[in-house]
Amino acid sequence: MNQNVIFNTACGSRNMGDYIIYDSIKRELNSIIENNFLVEYATHTPVSHWYQNTNKNPIYKYCQEAQYKFISGTNILQYHMMRPWANWNVNIFNYKPYRNSILVGVGVNPNRPSMDTYTKYLYRKILSPNYIHSARDERTKEIIESLGFQAINTGCATTWMLTKQHCAKIPTKKASNVIFTLTDYHKNPVQDQLLINILLNNYNKVSYWVQGSEDFAYLTSLEHTEKLTIIPPHLSAYQHALTSNSADYVGTRLHAGIFAMQNFVRSVIISIDNRTRDMRESCNLNTIERKDIKDLPDLIYSNITTKINLKEDGIKAWKEQF
Repeated sequence: MNQNVIFNTACGSRNMGDYIIYDSIKRELNSIIENNFLVEYATHTPVSHWYQNTNKNPIYKYCQEAQYKFISGTNILQYHMMRPWANWNVNIFNYKPYRNSILVGVGVNPNRPSMDTYTKYLYRKILSPNYIHSARDERTKEIIESLGFQAINTGCATTWMLTKQHCAKIPTKKASNVIFTLTDYHKNPVQDQLLINILLNNYNKVSYWVQGSEDFAYLTSLEHTEKLTIIPPHLSAYQHALTSNSADYVGTRLHAGIFAMQNFVRSVIISIDNRTRDMRESCNLNTIERKDIKDLPDLIYSNITTKINLKEDGIKAWKEQF
């Protein structure tokens, strides 16, 4: 029986969006790994320490002998890995368990103007030269290729189930209720307060899903929050809220919006960073820039068609290599 590894980008995360990504990736990988022995290791903590890799301990041995090792999505790639980075706790001293890993729907966080020499060296030690890597968007594909690896723009794995048949079942007209999100690490109290006011004025019931660990604290710093229904920070609670009532999704959390679409809910994602903009360009997400939030009423009352530009050929080609 073959051995596989998934490096889990959700375990230890303070953002429930990472769980949405990870669950989607594991579902999509099922046809590849279902008959194999699977072990998961968290990227947020070191898989092992450098001194443990001087001898072939069970973790090191298993990772070295694994047939496939997958790094499961998120904005995990950086331009600068010299500083400790919580999403991926890896460096040149502890990278060996990752050697020959395959990227699945991975994106880039451009935390510097360009990628430094150390980071390029580290990625070239980690990534497999024998398999095609799955990139979340065109920019990430080009960055992976610039490192000397093969890559396909497959889109984020959270979108792979959003086929034409699936999207056709998502309503086009405004619902009577709405679920929204805010982002604790990307605050804009003026625009976010305007969002709350607009939603309260245009929906019967307004609910707030707490996706990040500080999202609720941020919400309480704003006004009129006593009129909101709070959805606990669990995927099961969020899914129940999405499917139990007629609701739209409107919010700054990208993967909360994609998860809503997975559950046949009309979604408008408020763009606040490169991830939503990159995926809008690549996948045709329904978005609005936060600076344009005053125009939201016109958008939510319009007919919104969900039509994801699914990278079907790329997804098929990437899966078939296994």
